[in-house]
Amino acid sequence: MHNHAVDNPRPALPLPDKLFYKIGEVSRITGIESYVLRYWETEFPFLKPRKNKSGQRVYTKKELELILQVKKMLYQERYTIEGVRKRFGETGTKLVDVRTISENKPKASRQREDAIGLVRKKLQDILSQIQ
Repeated sequence: MHNHAVDNPRPALPLPDKLFYKIGEVSRITGIESYVLRYWETEFPFLKPRKNKSGQRVYTKKELELILQVKKMLYQERYTIEGVRKRFGETGTKLVDVRTISENKPKASRQREDAIGLVRKKLQDILSQIQ
């Protein structure tokens, strides 16, 4: 008996703040089996994770968010694979519901991101002044 993502919905958890995620981590975070992720790569042209030097797939946070969006469309909204392809074709690789993802982040996470953004802007200002 297989444990499919439809049978085991997971609550929305904040995404770990990392640059790259291995396929096993993505599988645990999303509740989607690794073989399904590999299959989705063949079906959805916008899901093409890079491979590291040892040949392991490494996903970015953007790709992880895309996977969560595809999962929602397939399993909750009942789109077909072709329907998901068409929907993303209409919007490019942009997330269809970006606000929902950012609204589900804990307040501390949003505050940290705001602080990092402010520091980044100040550093860019300093860099532009010394160049």
